[in-house]
Amino acid sequence: MCKGIIWKLALFSLLILSGVSACIIVQKSEEPPKRALAQQNDKPVTIYLAGDSTVSDYPKSLYPRAGWGEVLPTMLDSKVTIRNYAKRGRSTKSFIYEGRLKLILNQIQKGDYLFIQFGHNDEKFSFKRLYTNPNTTYKSYLKKYIEGARNKGAIPILVTPVQRLRFSSDGKAMETHGRYPAAMRALAREENVPVIDLAAKSKKLYQQLGPAKTKNLFLWLKKGEYPNYPDGVMDSTHFQVYGARQIAKLLVEGITEQNLPLKMHVLPKYR
Repeated sequence: MCKGIIWKLALFSLLILSGVSACIIVQKSEEPPKRALAQQNDKPVTIYLAGDSTVSDYPKSLYPRAGWGEVLPTMLDSKVTIRNYAKRGRSTKSFIYEGRLKLILNQIQKGDYLFIQFGHNDEKFSFKRLYTNPNTTYKSYLKKYIEGARNKGAIPILVTPVQRLRFSSDGKAMETHGRYPAAMRALAREENVPVIDLAAKSKKLYQQLGPAKTKNLFLWLKKGEYPNYPDGVMDSTHFQVYGARQIAKLLVEGITEQNLPLKMHVLPKYR
C-alpha cells in the first residue's frame, strides 16, 4: 500500500513539473526578440567598390571631376564605411591581373558588401589587356568577384555600367555599352546575385532631362569655368560632382529596390 502511495505521489510531481516546463516554453516563445538580436542589423558595415573611372575618387587637381563612389558616403549614415578601390581605365580583367581584387579580398569580412561595376573598358577591343567578350570572358571574370566575396562571407552586388552621354538625332537617350549590361543581368540571374541596373536607370534619367540638361551631369565645361580646365572640356564619359551625385542617388534607389539590409543605413532624405 505504501508503495502505491509513493508511486502516485511521484506521478503527481512529474505532472506538475511537466506543466511548469510547458508554461515556461510558451512564455519564452511569446517573448519579444532580445534587444541584442535586434541590434545585429545596426552594426557597422563596410562597402568595397570595384570599378572604373565612373566610380573612382579623384584628387582636387581634377575637380570638379568625380565618380559616384566618391559621393556615395554622403548618402549613408555613419555606421557605413566606403572603401573605394575603383581605378581609372580598368576592366574586369585588368583589375584582377593588377592584384586589385586580391587586395579587396584580403580585407573584406563577413557581412561586408562588394559592389562591382565594369563595362566601360571591357568593351575596348583594341586593348587586349582590357577587352573581354560580353558573352564569355566578361561573365567569367565577374564570377571571380562574386565567388571571392562569397568565400569570405561578404555580399556581392553587380552594378551595370552607367551610360555615357549620347543622344540620337531625334533626342532619344541611347544605349552606350552594347551587350555588356544584358550579360551582367544574365549573370546575376544565373548566380542569384542582386543587380542594380545603373545602365537602365541612367538612360531613363538622361531621357527625362534631355540632351542639354544631361550635359550638366558630365564634365562638359566652358573655357575658364574651372581653374583645373582652363581651356574647357567636353567629356561624354566622366561626371562632374553634380552628375556623380545624381548617379549615386540612382544607386541608392537600387539598394532600396533590391531590399538589401543596407537600405536601413540610407539617410532619410535619400530614401
